[in-house]
Amino acid sequence: MMQKRPLLFAAVFLLAGVGYLVTRDGEGGSPGAPVAGTGAAMVAVRLPSGLSPKAEIGQRGFDASCAECHGPNAAGQEGVAPPLIHKIYEPSHHGDMAFLLAAKNGVRAHHWSFGNMPPVEGLTDAEIAYITLYIRELQRENGIQ
Repeated sequence: MMQKRPLLFAAVFLLAGVGYLVTRDGEGGSPGAPVAGTGAAMVAVRLPSGLSPKAEIGQRGFDASCAECHGPNAAGQEGVAPPLIHKIYEPSHHGDMAFLLAAKNGVRAHHWSFGNMPPVEGLTDAEIAYITLYIRELQRENGIQ
């Protein structure tokens, strides 16, 4: 009976280690490999045929200050940040002021499990307004009003 305990302990330890690696790597890949889908766009975004001049300015601001996390065209990135082209961010739920406050002050996570959003440094209120206009034009093109 005493000889079986070390074997049982070793088997449990081995299974626990394998289980950890499988859950840590998402698909059972090699340790430290990126989780499948991390950084991938979360939604397909239909682009408008043209943007207003102010939204074009906002697109440049978005690309420079927001796309690193929220992805190109605000499509979100798996494991990084949510899509802004999503009904959660429709104007009746998150008005333009919510975008301004989020960029200036950061946001505590409440709709998604990406963690808290830090403030975006170096943007003026006018730049945030242009970025918000760009997002709103993308949203309208994608049926979010």
